[in-house]
Amino acid sequence: MGTMSASAPRRVLLAAPRGYCAGVDRAVIAVEQALKQYGPPIYVRHEIVHNKFVVQTLEKKGAIFVEQTEEVPKGEIVIFSAHGVAPVVHEEAERGKLATIDATCPLVTKVHKEAIRFAKDDYDILLIGHEGHEEVVGTSGEAPDHIQLVDGPKDVADVEVRDESKVVWLSQTTLSVDETMETVDALKEKFPQLISPPSDDICYATQNRQTAIKQVAADADLVLVVGSKNSSNSARMVEVAVNAGATAGYLVDNAGEIEESWLEGVTTVGLSSGASVPDVLVQEVLEWLEERGFGDVEIVQPMQESIQFSLPKELRRDLRAEAADKVRDSA
Repeated sequence: MGTMSASAPRRVLLAAPRGYCAGVDRAVIAVEQALKQYGPPIYVRHEIVHNKFVVQTLEKKGAIFVEQTEEVPKGEIVIFSAHGVAPVVHEEAERGKLATIDATCPLVTKVHKEAIRFAKDDYDILLIGHEGHEEVVGTSGEAPDHIQLVDGPKDVADVEVRDESKVVWLSQTTLSVDETMETVDALKEKFPQLISPPSDDICYATQNRQTAIKQVAADADLVLVVGSKNSSNSARMVEVAVNAGATAGYLVDNAGEIEESWLEGVTTVGLSSGASVPDVLVQEVLEWLEERGFGDVEIVQPMQESIQFSLPKELRRDLRAEAADKVRDSA
């Protein structure tokens, strides 16, 4: 018997950090808490986070997802998603006499505040991001007259500004770090006086997940990223993995979407998940892989994460009020 039949050991390189970031965790808990506290229905404007499984799970508990604020009946509670909203949406909610809970990720809010500040100082703001993405729509709405979208290096040639000495770039928080810097470099070449934001807009979770998947991809024949198609940070992770040397990379919502043919000739599978993905979906993929001989799992963890955000202030206020009532009742 020749050595050919001795197949190389099959293994899974599991990236860490992966999955839920602090902003997603906070947004999902906000919907669950609101349902507990006020009872269903709780309306949510846009998907609370870009993940099919999470949205369906919350729908079963009584959350109703709407595209437009006008769809929410008068006097009801509406939660704004983690991606943030434009000021006009707050105005629509006021007009509809809606109680609002703002679950915008604090790191997105930071970009909104930067946009407001630079617009006030009459800068041209070049927002690097994907056209139509909710986060971009929300940030642009803060200062529509000052903001223009730059969707990757290819857009740079068309950018025009009023005063080249008053230009700043900001970005969507969930982009590819490398591609964003490529865009920034191209913009700097065109506008040498371009100012950078006080701190990088791409969030810690996006950066960390990309760093981890890069390390995994260098040794993987196949990379699987668990996440939904409309999740920007998940889609970017697949691109980053392929650019970092993975032979193939796919975005799947769950184990049921993996195709057996992808495993042909594969000995090392890299696995991670986007920032809006509950880990139960990753565990199912690990089980699926184990059934096919990939039982050896090695964790690749370039960094630790410990960031947590407190719940939206509206919920904290009502939770405190409720606790006070309980104390009064028992007195």
